[in-house]
Formats: sequence, C-alpha cells, structure tokens
Amino acid sequence: MTGIRRTAAAAALLLALPLSVVAAAPALATPTAPVPATAPATATVPAGVHVDLPRPTGPHAVGREILHLVDQDRPDPWVPSAGPRRLMVSMYYPAKAGTGGPAPYMTPEAARLMLDGKLPGNTIPTEAVTGTGTWAESDAHPEHGRYPLVLLSPGFTMPRTELTSLAEDLASRGYVVALVDHTYENTGTTFPDGRTLPCAICGTFPPGGPEAVDASRAKDMSFVVDRLTAHPHPAWRYARMIDADRIGMAGHSIGGSAAIPALLTDDRIQAGVNLDGTMDYKVPDTGLDGKPFMMIGHPLGGGHEDPTWTDAWAKLDGWKRWLTVAGSNHGTFTDNPLFFEKLGLPQPPGTTITAERGVQLTREYVAAFFDLQLKGIDQPILDGPTPDNPEIGFHP
Repeated sequence: MTGIRRTAAAAALLLALPLSVVAAAPALATPTAPVPATAPATATVPAGVHVDLPRPTGPHAVGREILHLVDQDRPDPWVPSAGPRRLMVSMYYPAKAGTGGPAPYMTPEAARLMLDGKLPGNTIPTEAVTGTGTWAESDAHPEHGRYPLVLLSPGFTMPRTELTSLAEDLASRGYVVALVDHTYENTGTTFPDGRTLPCAICGTFPPGGPEAVDASRAKDMSFVVDRLTAHPHPAWRYARMIDADRIGMAGHSIGGSAAIPALLTDDRIQAGVNLDGTMDYKVPDTGLDGKPFMMIGHPLGGGHEDPTWTDAWAKLDGWKRWLTVAGSNHGTFTDNPLFFEKLGLPQPPGTTITAERGVQLTREYVAAFFDLQLKGIDQPILDGPTPDNPEIGFHP
C-alpha cells in the first residue's frame, strides 16, 4: 500500500487509492471499519451537480496551457513498445484576467476511466467531474515578469487533476507551475490526438517496486525542466516567465516520495515537499546536500509514526519541517475530498477536517515553504504552531 501512509483503508477513500489497493480492500479492513469486497458508488447525484474549486488566494489571475512533451532519448519505462516517453503537462501561470477561456478540469474519457476504475459499479456520471468549476483561464495572456517554477506530481494511479486547486493557488501567488501526468501510472491520460492511455502498472508495481516509480518520476521531472528551460527553443511559448534559478517540487503520495530522487539527481531542483507519501525512496545517509524539505501528513493514530518518515527525518541535512494535520486523511491534501462531500461519498473514519479547510491549509503551508525557500520571504507560520491553524502540529 505504498505511498499511502496508512495501515487500514475505508471504502470512502477509493478515489484516492491505487487500483491494486482497491482490489485488495478486504485484506485491509479493520475490526471497526470493514471494507467490502466491492464498493459500488451508490451516491445519487442529481443532474447538473458539480464541484467548484475554492478561489485561489493570491493577487494574480491564473492562466493555463496544456503541453505534450516527447522525450526522444528515453523509451517509455512501462510500455517500451509505445516508443519514447510522452508526458502531458498543465502549465499554470500568473495571467491577465479576462484574456482566456474556461479551463476544463479533465477530459470526459479520463474522468470516466477514473470513476469506473476507482468505484466498481460506478453510477456517478462523468459530468459530475468534467463540470468541475476551475479558476484558470485557458490560453490567457501572461503577466510580465519572471517567476519561480514549481513542479507538481500526483499520487499513484491518480491523474494530475487531483492537484488542480494547489496549482491554481500557487500560480495566483506568483509561481509558474508544471503539473505533470506520469503516463501509464494513472487511470487515464488524454493526448492531443484524442487517445486516452490507461494505466499499465496500477495492478502491481514493476520490478524495483515503488522506488523504481519514484526514480522514473524524477527523470520525468528533469526532462520537463529541460524542455521548459531549453535555449533557444523551449517547449512552452511563455517560458520567458520562468526563473530557472528558482525551481522546487511538490507531490502527493508517491509524487511526494519522488521529490527525493528529483532533488538528489537534479541540481536545478532546489527544494521539495512531500504531501502524505511514504518515503519509499530513502534519503541517503549523506542527506540531500543541504536542500530544504518539508513533509506534511495525516496522523496515523495511536501515537504511531511512519518509520519511513522517521528514517528520512534523521537524515535530512538542510532546513526541514514535519507537519501533521489533525483530523485529516490521505486525500485531504488534494481536490478529492471536495468531490466526496459534493457527491455524498463518506470520508474515512476519523476525518474531522472539511474538504475546503484541507485545501486551505495545504495551499497555505506549501506556498509558505516555497515563498521562504524560492523567494526568500520570511514565513512565521513555519516557525511553530499558530492559533490560526490549530490543526497543524510540528514534529520536534
């Protein structure tokens, strides 16, 4: 159950779980919260019901463009017969308001594959996801200036859209954001030719286990940086907005674990955040060459600590924080709970934090980290507990 930081699962968490975990749900049951062998989506969703993402909190309007990147020097690691590694990337950036059109949340085929794959017996219509209200404008004119770049990586089996709220907020605060779909690692990635490629490794991890996935994602991210900063022909028409001397990475679940090899193997990536991911890729005894790192997670219960986090914490040799969000669960740090609440799906047992509060705290602390590490702006909320955010606990 790698990347989940959880020893038990509830049916309500299916949207955030790897397909392999969904299939194995009975073995993960607890005495007080049994998980059925199948978990049909029984929520009744009235026509026209959809989720509206929370408004971004920064001063900038947000633009979005979709990139299709092809690494001609690297065959796809999971489906070599597919040819070179291909990635879909959503670029979010500070923009001039009213200069673009609506930015759809995800394609209908990707939404259908996600719902049907995560919820056996699914009855939730794809429109409940594709109709999600976003704040970014497609192809909006960019603001002037140069901004730090933040790379975002989603959880295993989850499409990149699960981090849309975070991506929009960072862009509104003055960042360029590259939100990456790791092809064949999620329920479905739609390409410009209209094809939606399914997950090839969701049923079981490839040889090398989750560490191999982490390492592959690090290569994906380095390639994205290569193409965004290439001279004289970058892959993105607004690449001039990127300050290549200020680059960080954050990820959810296995995407957070993948920040470790990314920091270790690419000197351009200077700071990292792990949102509730098992640290499958171990921090070496020599640390991260002093690079700052922050871990934000949900409480495991019973006073237990994730041993992979304990091991990593001892080896991190730069600025570091380990934060725990009381009342949260594995999906709290994504858009997923917004859908649970709106569509009538129950949250996992022990969840007390609302979906919007989870989004708010994730945005606030991730932005504070990058404001400190990439912009050099002092962030008192990272110094210790604050009465405004009583849910946030600091590991000593």
